[in-house]
Amino acid sequence: MTRRLLLSYLALAVFVLAGLEIPLGYIYARGETSRASQSVERDASMLAEVTEENIEKGQLDALPDVVGDYATRTGGHVVVTDKQGIVLADSDPAGRTGVSLAAQPDIARALHNQPTVATTTDGVGRDVLSATMPGSSGTTIRGALRLTYPLDQVSTRVHRIWAALALAGACILAAVALVAFSLARWITRPLRTLEAATTQLADGHLAHPPDATTGPPELRRLAASFTHTATRLQHLLEAQQAFASEASHQLKTPLTALRLRLENFEPYLDPRAHGSLEEAVGEVERLGRMVQGLLALGRLENAATTPEPVDLDAVVAERVAMWESLAAEQYVALDIAGPPVGHVWAIPGALEQIIDNLLANALRVSPPSTTITLQRAPGGELHVVDQGPGMSDADRERAFDRFWRSSDSHHDGTGLGLPIVRHLVDVSGGTITLHPAPGTGLDARIRLRPVPARPSEVPPRGEDFGTRRTRGRRTQAVGRG
Repeated sequence: MTRRLLLSYLALAVFVLAGLEIPLGYIYARGETSRASQSVERDASMLAEVTEENIEKGQLDALPDVVGDYATRTGGHVVVTDKQGIVLADSDPAGRTGVSLAAQPDIARALHNQPTVATTTDGVGRDVLSATMPGSSGTTIRGALRLTYPLDQVSTRVHRIWAALALAGACILAAVALVAFSLARWITRPLRTLEAATTQLADGHLAHPPDATTGPPELRRLAASFTHTATRLQHLLEAQQAFASEASHQLKTPLTALRLRLENFEPYLDPRAHGSLEEAVGEVERLGRMVQGLLALGRLENAATTPEPVDLDAVVAERVAMWESLAAEQYVALDIAGPPVGHVWAIPGALEQIIDNLLANALRVSPPSTTITLQRAPGGELHVVDQGPGMSDADRERAFDRFWRSSDSHHDGTGLGLPIVRHLVDVSGGTITLHPAPGTGLDARIRLRPVPARPSEVPPRGEDFGTRRTRGRRTQAVGRG
């Protein structure tokens, strides 16, 4: 922002200077040319009178001295003709006398008592001011005089003033740049501290509040308001986290006690009521898991963590090793397929929780003698594919809603597993979608941002992340949660 403010100030200064200096320079150049033209015209008139008097008196020998003296003093070029246009005197030593110039337009007009003042070029191509005057006394024409004056000196003076204007403009721009830079820094300093503070707040803790002592009054008030709001938010988050932690401990005890009391009723109940008792105990257990899920989701939403590189292949292999015993009990095989993916961006611990939740859901619906495949794909993709009953299009649309459970399934899920997975994927900068698997089942596709591998990095030696397979002995088919 400092650069944009500085450029805007400089652009405005350049616009103002151009609007002032260009017309000023143009007017000065026109004035110099006009003054030079008037001076040449005046000198030509005076010389024409002097030469006409000499011609009238027959003092033709004096003409070369008159025009030569003037040419020496001013640098002009003077040519004098008689009334027939024959050259009588030329201030240029190389000029010839006795030649006729009557055919030249300016000489012809002067011999008809019509003066001419114009800008033209001389014999060597230089721009000159030319003034041709008749040598007359009343209506009697005795000759003509042409005075040409080079524009080099005029151009030099014009260029000098343009250079002075340019130098003045550069000095003004330098001063404007210095003042503008100081002003832009003064304006943007609160914004820079405010940006740093918002980054800290996004990470979960405001260590350095924005500077509310410098900058424009509006920005100082904004910084003070932000600090007040951020402090209030931090207090609310701390209170929410404290409540979540306290509720976790306070709810465990009554739920455990309620379950024990229900189980203690079993010997005293009619056998026909045992089914209802088991359902009540199951609902209490589900309530306990729901409380734990809510507290876990609350802790995840309150924790702002920066993603870090995580070895996806190593995490997949580790989680499969942890789940293989439970899968074996349910006669379900776990496969790891696809080429190694390498490192991806994820918040610490998120990838493990994502895989655990998806494997738990897949195991609930996987029939015996089926396979859950963890398929890796280039680009940071991981597919968790089961061979269960799958989900309809409408169910897949709502699967990430909190507390939602499929209407055609009967299971003890809480409806919080997939919302937790989606939150972890989102904060890691990735995406998760649900698709039908080939045949039957569900394909949960996770895409995380891959970490570019350095040329010097060599994958560590260890377990081959090829296909692993575990088989179980029994199954328990339950719904998704």
